[in-house]
Formats: sequence, structure tokens, C-alpha cells
Amino acid sequence: MFAFRPSSISCSGLLWKSPWRLSSTRKANLRKRLKAVDRVIAAVAESGVQTRSLVKALALPTESDMEARDKYTTFDPHGRNFRKSVHKVPKWTKLTLRENPKGF
Repeated sequence: MFAFRPSSISCSGLLWKSPWRLSSTRKANLRKRLKAVDRVIAAVAESGVQTRSLVKALALPTESDMEARDKYTTFDPHGRNFRKSVHKVPKWTKLTLRENPKGF
């Protein structure tokens, strides 16, 4: 029969449980990460270095300029109202998710 003991996970249960909404702690950590990235970009810009990636980074909105909708959700063509929570994106803490299409 089974070579292992069946459990709810092995019998088609949920393997990865992720909450459907960001908690206030995760939102605060997200804002802290965004502010830290803004400080790094500002420090590199003040040093006088000129690169294409720095020009792209300076074109992005800062954490204080972003709307809450853009901080905590991202564009998804398949999602309801074309948005999905940012924590549903794989490796969302390592990605730059500051730009969304205009109007979404």
C-alpha cells in the first residue's frame, strides 16, 4: 500500500500555507526594506557614480511617494481587479515591485 504513513499533507492537503492578507508586522517590515533601499540609492547617487542601473533606480518612486495600493499589491493580469497581494509573488522580498502599469 503506502510506504509511508498517510497524513493530511500527503493526501492532497495544503503544503504551503500563506495568509491571504499581509499582517501589520509584515507591512512594517516591507516599509523598512523600502526605506533602506531608498537610503542606499541616495548614498550611491551622492557619491557621484553614474551607471545605467542608478539612473533606473532614481526614476523609481521612493517609499514615501508610493500609494498604499502600490506598496502592498502588484499588477496581476489574472487576478481579480488586476491586482494581487505582494506576498503572493515568489521571492517578493528580493524583487523591486515599485512600478505598476498606469491605471491599475
